[in-house]
Amino acid sequence: MVRMAVLALLWGSGYLWTGLALRHGLSPLHITVARAVLGAAVLLVLARLAHQRLPRGATTWRRIAVAALLCNTLPFFLAAQGVRTVSTGLAGVLNATTPLWSLLIGLALGTERDRRPVRLAGLLLGFAGVLLIFSPWRAPASSAGGGSFGWGTLALLGAALSYAVAFAYMGRFLTTTGKESPGNSPGGGPGSGSRDSGTGTGFGPLAVSAAQLSSAAGLGALALPAGGTSSGWTDPEALVAVAILGILCTGVTFHLNYRLIALEGPTAAATVGYLLPVVSTVLGALVLHEPLGMRTVAGMAVVLTGVHLTRRGPAPRVRPAVGDRKATHLAKP
Repeated sequence: MVRMAVLALLWGSGYLWTGLALRHGLSPLHITVARAVLGAAVLLVLARLAHQRLPRGATTWRRIAVAALLCNTLPFFLAAQGVRTVSTGLAGVLNATTPLWSLLIGLALGTERDRRPVRLAGLLLGFAGVLLIFSPWRAPASSAGGGSFGWGTLALLGAALSYAVAFAYMGRFLTTTGKESPGNSPGGGPGSGSRDSGTGTGFGPLAVSAAQLSSAAGLGALALPAGGTSSGWTDPEALVAVAILGILCTGVTFHLNYRLIALEGPTAAATVGYLLPVVSTVLGALVLHEPLGMRTVAGMAVVLTGVHLTRRGPAPRVRPAVGDRKATHLAKP
């Protein structure tokens, strides 16, 4: 329970630290790169301590680079861009729509075979909750208060969609149903990992995620010349905010999530997802004094109810492997 509470607090506070870094002069692109660099550094150290080796083989690294773009660089940037005009609390709620996008993509591609009415109702209900929050039919108001459906909202929904596309991609290209490597624990606990088909070497989710975040940092760095300068690098509050975002909310949270799955199972880890928008909303109201109206609270409840309905029923059993889908959720805070 303590591990779950800490994980929810760290993940849910990600948008708060992003908002503070923005307020103190850092640009969305600089936040994206710094977050990926610091998160990768933490995971590289943890992978080293766990004796997990980085993946090898050009094909594997190309796939990891695509996953890094879709699951890290792009959504990190879009989320930071969105928080410039949308409250950090609502950003957490919009992030919770990722499972809805995943179901929608599966239905569109024909890969989603579970089409029970309850799941389809959850899909409609979830997006109805987003409409309730922003009420685009009302007179324009501050989007920070959940009044208008502007570019910031679209950026945050784009980030959630990018995560969904990334999970579909990783499920297709970065998982395997092959036998486990010698010495790996079948429960997916510490020491478990996968075998690189290109090299025959074993490696685990810590190392794979470290490689993914390292790739994300590199991809973001390529765009830095077009990102301009940020005054926040001389502001101590901006530096503290981005350090917490990268080290704790990105790097450490993955390790906590990995341990939670290993010790208490994926159901306990999935429960944390329902707490994230609640934590982000409460922190935004308490720390940043963001408005919190009844329409926002009601919309958040509708969104989470819709997400819950789409996730009802037994989940498909997938063998953890390269880019383990459990592991890649580190990118979502």
